[in-house]
Amino acid sequence: MNDSEEKRRSRHWMNKEFVVEESDKSERKVICFIKAPATALDSLVCKVVNDRSSLVVDDSEELVSNVISVECSDDEKTIPFPISIAIPFTSCFRGNYRETMVKVTDVSFQSKYLTPISLEGYQGNHKETFAEVKVYQLGVFSVLSCLKRETFTVPKVGLSKKLSVDSRISFYYPPETFSSPAPMQLKVQPIEPSLVTTLKARHDMYHSVVSTSALVYVQHLSAQPFNNSVTITLPCPPNPEKKRQGEETEQVRAISATVRKAAAAYHPRKYQNIGTSKKFSIFQLLTGHRNKEEWMVFDDIIIQNARNGLVSFQLNEHLESFVVVRLSFLLENSYLLLFAQALEEAVCSTMSNVILYRKRENPYKIIVLLSASKELSWELQNLREEGYSGPPEPTQQFPLREGEQVHFQFRGNIFASENGKDFGKSYRLIFHSQRKPRLELQIKEVDEFGNHSSPHYKGTVVFYKITREMTTKEWKQPLPHGDYQHQSPLCKLALTLPKHQKLINRPQSTRRIFSDSSEALWDNLLYWLAEELAEDNTSLLALCLPVRRSVLQLVRLKCPDNLTHQIYELLCCWKKTLPRSADKEQLLSRYLQKSGRRDLSEELRFKCQNKVFT
Repeated sequence: MNDSEEKRRSRHWMNKEFVVEESDKSERKVICFIKAPATALDSLVCKVVNDRSSLVVDDSEELVSNVISVECSDDEKTIPFPISIAIPFTSCFRGNYRETMVKVTDVSFQSKYLTPISLEGYQGNHKETFAEVKVYQLGVFSVLSCLKRETFTVPKVGLSKKLSVDSRISFYYPPETFSSPAPMQLKVQPIEPSLVTTLKARHDMYHSVVSTSALVYVQHLSAQPFNNSVTITLPCPPNPEKKRQGEETEQVRAISATVRKAAAAYHPRKYQNIGTSKKFSIFQLLTGHRNKEEWMVFDDIIIQNARNGLVSFQLNEHLESFVVVRLSFLLENSYLLLFAQALEEAVCSTMSNVILYRKRENPYKIIVLLSASKELSWELQNLREEGYSGPPEPTQQFPLREGEQVHFQFRGNIFASENGKDFGKSYRLIFHSQRKPRLELQIKEVDEFGNHSSPHYKGTVVFYKITREMTTKEWKQPLPHGDYQHQSPLCKLALTLPKHQKLINRPQSTRRIFSDSSEALWDNLLYWLAEELAEDNTSLLALCLPVRRSVLQLVRLKCPDNLTHQIYELLCCWKKTLPRSADKEQLLSRYLQKSGRRDLSEELRFKCQNKVFT
């Protein structure tokens, strides 16, 4: 390429589509669009690095896109920044408290947040939601749903500020609060009433907690001291369903006398009078420090109860984070601190389940995925529509934070593989509340002669939780090591496989058997018989056929929702076990009579004698 052509291409900006081929599919998926000079685009390389997603999310952030690495393949090439990158994403609406941001992380794990210049639904001919940003560096890009950051400056003359995320939350800075203009950044984490109810149900010591305000994070960028007190107003309403929840709580507390005595020990007299203390509330202000990861109770702060569930108080010092707790009776500070820690942890966690389902037509093909507990029913319905079903049933629910990993390995007489070749590895799923981590695997028995006293092969899937703090901070993430001896399992799932029907090759008999009916005609006869039996909801065991229990299990897995097909498959399996010289008509008639279906036995004999096989 001559110099004039190079200059022309360097001035010509293009919007290039970067795609990746999905595994086991012929489709090509768009991972991003980059708008840059043509010469620069030739040197850019884009890759999907979702296995590193644990390294790009923090608490209160939710990943809503692929994690994309953009690099320059030519070290001598100079990229004319800024360039535009548009990344497709899918995000659920999370209310006015959250916003969509693009996070770019460099090789040393330093991150910057970029506000998208557009959230268009089209890029070229592709209809999808894209977050487009102008960037001045390359690195690892991800689209996140974050708590909305509100920035304002407090002038010397003071300021009365209502937050845009929730106009009920306001800050009043009197004149001369700061000696010079002071920039502020705030984020508000709403707390669902159901979260407080869940904590109270788990720990009776929190019974006096009625409700809480939102959790407010404040960054005082100038770090100037307060010259005057700042008035803060925020909602902390009485529980609108207090009566109903009180009755439910009484029922829960009535289950165990031991729990009642333990709760009374925290505050005996107040605990007994809770039914009559509905006319007043007690408020406590709790503050947290991000670096120290601990909470404090401010006993000397007077919190006033205003109308419409609003409370207000004054501060004369900066607090990094705070929350107001409404109580029905006094609670010791130690229990308040435990409640604040549990509340902050619960806000950043999602109750989740592990689902392990197998393919109906092929029990050797399974799918493992993580699902939020509130979406479990919907996820199970989707899996059934895709042709998957249990057993086993989903695990008990457990908390997971964004970016935490669940590693698992197969033990016992069953192991698994992603590609059908490499068996016996450990596997991982990375949890993201707005994405659906899933893994399709093939399973098989380790020893076909194992579990000889059981009709099926047995194994166990053991799951372990790997927190973000335990994750190695390296861009080249190692594969799961499989050494979890010093770690307690998160949960376990029992897994079974039906045993194979062993086919024994015997020499063909020299005796020739003549028959007027072909195999196809017999199949028609067996299907007619299956339909007749299914009409009366005849169970498989009631047929009294001499077949192994593993055959019954395989038939149920193969046709879980169709009794006619189950009976037909069972009859076919029984017929295959018979020698060619066997009198199938006589044997089948005998089993039908033994099952109490003499009518079908006679009709079967009639069809065979008159050669009526349709």
